[in-house]
Amino acid sequence: MTIYVGNLSYRATEADLRAVFADYGEVTRVVLPTDRETGRMRGFAFVDMNEDAQEDTAITELDGAEWMGRQLRVNKAKPREGGGGGGGNRRGDWAGKQEAYE
Repeated sequence: MTIYVGNLSYRATEADLRAVFADYGEVTRVVLPTDRETGRMRGFAFVDMNEDAQEDTAITELDGAEWMGRQLRVNKAKPREGGGGGGGNRRGDWAGKQEAYE
């Protein structure tokens, strides 16, 4: 399962997210999508943890919590409707997974 973290501060880093979610278990992956044109963070992230129970606890505890001056939206990520859009310029496994959840 992948966790969607929305309404993030644009100052948040991968290390920041790892630290917050580490309170609930082992973080295996963090993806911070950026805008293709500007390179700026898009204000949301995806987090994977080692166990589903840890992810469920993190979602319950962090959804609605204030962090870096923002109220977080934390829930199970849902695949994007429509199957991921055009463009055949995939950059390996990470890019495909990231785009499927954007």
